[in-house]
Amino acid sequence: MALDEFRHLGRAAEFLSVSQPAVSKTLAEIERMFDLALFVRSTRGTEPTPYGSAVVRFARSVLADYGRTRDEIAAVASGAAGRTSVGAMVVATPSLLMRAVALLKERSTQTTVMIEEGDLTRLLPRLRVGELDLFVGRLEPGYAAPDLKTEGLYSEPMCVVVRPDHELASAAKPRWRQLVQLPWVVPPPWASSRMKLEQMFYKHRLAPPLDIVETASFLVTLSCVRERSAVGFLALGVARHFEGEGLVKALRLPVPIELPPVGMITMKGRSPTPATEQLMQYLRTAAAERMSTERRPKGKAAVARSRTKSRRT
Repeated sequence: MALDEFRHLGRAAEFLSVSQPAVSKTLAEIERMFDLALFVRSTRGTEPTPYGSAVVRFARSVLADYGRTRDEIAAVASGAAGRTSVGAMVVATPSLLMRAVALLKERSTQTTVMIEEGDLTRLLPRLRVGELDLFVGRLEPGYAAPDLKTEGLYSEPMCVVVRPDHELASAAKPRWRQLVQLPWVVPPPWASSRMKLEQMFYKHRLAPPLDIVETASFLVTLSCVRERSAVGFLALGVARHFEGEGLVKALRLPVPIELPPVGMITMKGRSPTPATEQLMQYLRTAAAERMSTERRPKGKAAVARSRTKSRRT
């Protein structure tokens, strides 16, 4: 792993606090064990061969499992409940994951939850090598694979947001034509929400905006909306959460698109740690609470409409 990271025998030796000849000798012993050349040496440094890349991935998974086991043992010794590492997309963070973490902490304050925000392209490789225990986000069908176990929790629509003092924030019926000339901050090209957004413009016989910033980071999205007066495209639950904080305003603009559900991804054949298992259960609880809350206002609205219709009759 050190050779793969530093790509230089001397820097790897310095990182490992051993001599360079010791690193060369150890590498030669490992290559004899596999009977394969794992790294190519040159005056510019070392580069992994295809065989070396495979062994590096194996080494990362072994060290990740070792680290997880060590943390569990330390947690048991200290009286804590354990540790779990979660990769999360923005779509699942404020309204789902944070609620699940709160429920977990109510049961065990000493359970450590490490959360890393990102997208599938960056987080799935880390899940596969064991550096993450769980992924929470939108279950993009293009990333489905036989080694992954997925569990959908709920559907999450999208909405268009602006800063609260934007000229369109108070518009009763904003139009897509009004938005196309404005700066936008949009999901990355691989995201299904990005493709659906572009389809909405085409549906209204418009070309997608040209002044765009692409990102999977909520902080970048929020900064663009706030600092550039850009138009953003956020999951409705995320928008509602930060609208309540006074940071964004969701436009009264229908976005009738279908997207993959929000849910969890774990590795098949890998037993979750007790802390991960608990967090997954609380994620299901938080999702059920969320869906129940969403259904309640709709029921009241339906009753109100029914009463109005009855009075008119």
